[in-house]
Amino acid sequence: MPAFLDSVTLAAAGGGGGMGALLIQLFPFILIFIVFYFLLIRPQQQRVKKHREMVEALRRGDEVVTAGGLIGKVTRVADGELTVELAQGVRVKVVRQTISEVRARTEPSRSRRDDDDADDSDEDARG
Repeated sequence: MPAFLDSVTLAAAGGGGGMGALLIQLFPFILIFIVFYFLLIRPQQQRVKKHREMVEALRRGDEVVTAGGLIGKVTRVADGELTVELAQGVRVKVVRQTISEVRARTEPSRSRRDDDDADDSDEDARG
């Protein structure tokens, strides 16, 4: 009789292992899944979330690096793609998701009202 049938016959003859034996057999697999989750799956999900936020926050004037290693400045932002100026007069369209890094962010432009308020506060300080 083959060896694997011997173990099956012995297990069937022992009979009363029940739920406890099943849990003991499944414990290593559960432990491996937990380790994989915290060491592989969760960090990858966090990286994807961080990249998605970075790509959504792109705006005109940001200096970016594409997945292909091209470095340029964003000149136009559309829904799913960007226009990146690599050199003076050299512009390429890239898909948003291919941006791998933002090297320099531009400051948001101040509105006219903010400029007027700043001028008023300067005059108040002088007078």
